[in-house]
Order: sequence, then C-alpha cells, then structure tokens
Amino acid sequence: MGQPSPARTHDDWWRSAAIYQVYVRSFADGDGDGTGDLAGVRARLPYLAELGVDALWFTPWYLSPLADGGYDVADYRVIDPAFGTLAEAEKLIAEARELGIRTIVDIVPNHVSDQHPWFRAAVAAGPGSPERELFHFRAGRGENGELPPNDWPSQFAGSTEPVWTRLPDGEWYLHLFTPEQPDLNWAHPAVRQEHEDVLRFWFERGVAGVRIDSAALLAKDPALPDFTEGRGPSPFVDRDELHDIYRAWRAVADEYDAIFVGEVWLPDSERFARYLRPDELHTAFNFSFLACPWDAERLRTSIDETLAEHAPVGAPATWVLCNHDVTRTVTRYGRADTGFDFTAKEFGTPTDLALGTRRARSAALLSLALPGAVYVYQGEELGLPEADIPRESIQDPMHFRSGGTDPGRDGCRVPLPWEAGAPYAGFGGEPWLPQPAGWAAYAADRQGEDPASMLSLYRAALRLRRSAAGFGDGPLTWLPAPEGVLAFDRTDGLRCVVNLSGTPAELPAHTSVLLTSGPLDAEGRLPQDTAAWLRA
Repeated sequence: MGQPSPARTHDDWWRSAAIYQVYVRSFADGDGDGTGDLAGVRARLPYLAELGVDALWFTPWYLSPLADGGYDVADYRVIDPAFGTLAEAEKLIAEARELGIRTIVDIVPNHVSDQHPWFRAAVAAGPGSPERELFHFRAGRGENGELPPNDWPSQFAGSTEPVWTRLPDGEWYLHLFTPEQPDLNWAHPAVRQEHEDVLRFWFERGVAGVRIDSAALLAKDPALPDFTEGRGPSPFVDRDELHDIYRAWRAVADEYDAIFVGEVWLPDSERFARYLRPDELHTAFNFSFLACPWDAERLRTSIDETLAEHAPVGAPATWVLCNHDVTRTVTRYGRADTGFDFTAKEFGTPTDLALGTRRARSAALLSLALPGAVYVYQGEELGLPEADIPRESIQDPMHFRSGGTDPGRDGCRVPLPWEAGAPYAGFGGEPWLPQPAGWAAYAADRQGEDPASMLSLYRAALRLRRSAAGFGDGPLTWLPAPEGVLAFDRTDGLRCVVNLSGTPAELPAHTSVLLTSGPLDAEGRLPQDTAAWLRA
C-alpha cells in the first residue's frame, strides 16, 4: 500500500485527470479533536496514492468562522487552526506531489466572511467611507430606509431569507448567501488585485490549480435594480464583465502552468462555453450529468449535450456523481426519483440502498469511461450512503435558512470510516457530525480486503483508467444497443456498456472483459444496473 502512482507527465494532465475531492473537516482527524485536519490527510496520502487519483481538490481550508462550512473566508493566507498551519499545508502539497498527486485549492471570490479585515473595517468606517466601496452598501427603501434596497433572491435553494442585512447606522449590505458572507464589489480594482495576489500566493506554494466557487456570480449591475426571473438578463448572474476578470486570472495561472475549474451553473450552453474559451477557465463542473436521473435516454442526452457544449471551445468535459452539496449517489439512486434538485430535498425520503449501491457501482464505471476529467467526492469510493442527521445535530445554514424544511447538506459530510474496529470507525476523536450506527461496516480497511467491495471496484477502475489505452480525453462513438442500454466506444478498442433496462443484455463483440461493476449472469450477459468495460 502507498506506492506512488505514475503521474501524468504531459502538460494537459487536467484534460483526463481523476480528481478526488477532500472535505477536510470530515476526511481524517489527526489530532483527536473530532475535526478532520491536514495531519489526517497527510497520514492518508498512501491510501489516496493506492486509490489512483491524479489530484486532490480541497474545499476551503482557510481561516474561517465556519458559518458556511469554510466558504466564509476570513484570511486566504492563513490555514484555519482547526485544520493545522500553513507549514503543514506546504508539506501536504509537497508530499502529495512526491506520490504523483497534484493539489487544487478552493477560492470563493463572490464574498468573504463578515470577520474578514476588510468588512470589519467597512462596518467601523461608516456610510460614505472608502472602506465600504469594497462591498455593496446601500441605503434602504421606504420612508425611513426600513426596506431592503432591492428584491434579489437568496442563492441558497429554498431560502426565504433576504439577501440584505441592515446595520445599526441604517445602511444595508448585500449577501447573496448568508449574512456572514458579504458580497465583494468586483468593480473595485483593489478587489481584483487582492484575488490575483491570493492566486500567486498559492501557486508559489506548489498548488496546481484552483476551483472557483460560484464563478458566475461575482459581477453585479452597479444600479442593483430589482429583478424578476425571466424578464431580461440577470443583474447578478453571468454578467459580461466576468470574462475580463477571468482573462486576468488566466494570465496569472499561465505563469505557473496552473489550471482553473469553475463552478458555473448556467442553463444556456453557449453562455456556459464562453467561460471555457482558451484564454479563460480550463474546465467547469458539469452539473447536468450530476443531477440526471438513472435513465438511459436522459443520461445519453446529458452526455451528448455536455460534449456538444464543450466542443466549440475545445475544452474537456468534467463528470461527477456527487459532491459536498449533493445527496450521496448510493442513496439518490435507490430512491423513486433518482435525479437531484436542491429545491426538492426533504426529510425521510425512502431509499433502497442495495439497489442504489448496484446503480452507483455501474455509474462509477460509466463516469470513469467518459471523455474528459472525472471528480470523485470523498467516501464515494466506499459506497457511503447519505446519513440521516438528527435535527438537533444539523449545522448546515441551508437547513436553517429554509425554515427547517430542507435537511441541508450535512448528510453527505459525515466523517469517513477508516478502521472497522476502532472508535468512531477510525476517524479520530468524536466526530463533529455524528456517524450513523453501522458506519464501521463501510470502513476502508475492511473494504480493502474484500475484492467485491466498492473500494476494490474504484481501485481497479482508476488503475485501468490510468494505465490502459482509450480512457480520458478524446472521442466517443455510440454503438447500437437495445432500449435502456448505453454502449459506446472510445479509442484503442475500449468499449463501455451500461445496462439500465429491466432485463439482462447481451454484450457487444469483444476480445476481453476488462472490468464489470457486478458479475455477469450464467449466460455471460450483463445484468440490470450493471456496467462493463470491454476491449474490442
């Protein structure tokens, strides 16, 4: 265990990379205080090397009051003490690179924490001050300024809370998310300069890339007008000014041969592709595929549309089944509604975990065989289900801002199980979120000894994806297949078949079976909800 995997050596490694998302707080606890930390990640680097990933994407590890899981950043140049120190982060980046694993960090440019020095100075300085020009401060409407400056909706799905908070001096400030996350004014040159300096700070420390949170929200219409959905362009989403910002960022990244991946939620494929032009972002997350139900026709449509929208700008697609905001794959695929929608989350939705697990295994081979890069959220390789968090233990602000109707995102953030026989399944100290009963059954040490486990499947798949011909970026050709079956060829005779129909499917012509998500039946056919990689 822990032998280095051969790193991709070509400059465009990111076009075909398998990238593992680390939610530090829940990954591994090295000091026993119940919170995951950098020491825990460093101790588990051999596990990640054996898994076979090319890069690690870390959700924010910076100084933060954790009003929104670290996406409220108080200082980008300081590691939050709960996670460790800057020196530890530098060691982690270097040690991972020695194992052939690159590092991607998260930048949250739309907003900062209300504890950020800039915002604290702005509050103290008062109305009309230069300090307030770094944010969006406005007088209120109404006879005495008692009404918010506009009617913009919250970006937390299901939230009915306003996006303006009034200070005692009478002015209001804008926050598209929580009041603890004031939005920055990206029309101000100091905001742009600071973020370019932050990029350089981390690139100088060996970071290979940056994931950009809420990448389409930074620029605002300076008039801050009211907005009714569907009536004209949005005053705060996907504004044209954004592209100058990202061109400047790209120039910085190119100095260090670093890359960007943007969190860009846009329904318009042409507008989406603009962010991926050769002088802007390298890649962007693919939310269509993530949210797609387990349905052959709809998955094929999502795949086709994704490849088509990336083709005009020559950017590689990305594929992901789950992340730190989304219901875990095993649980979602075991429900009657297998799609994902932030506005449709509710407590107590029934799920068939055996069915969901079978489908999740199949979906893993599907996603890993598609052209481009793939992201794996921590714990997906263990087949973890969404945890039912007791209401009194929920910490996610999405839950509270929905008035308690949305279960929030804590269910996919429960600390990982590492050792079946250890307290708290080997995570460390008593976890900051409670682990469900039976969590130890998913432990990595137990799964590592079971050739039929989800972990063994991911290890085998990632090993093949790295070493065998035909994977990663490149063309995809659909093959004729029965209804409910997806079948496609990549290059070098690589063939992928996924059976989503209700009956076993005959395998297409092949010379060998590379890997299957479950056993073939007695006649050599592919059972329902099973996938196979073939060499044709």
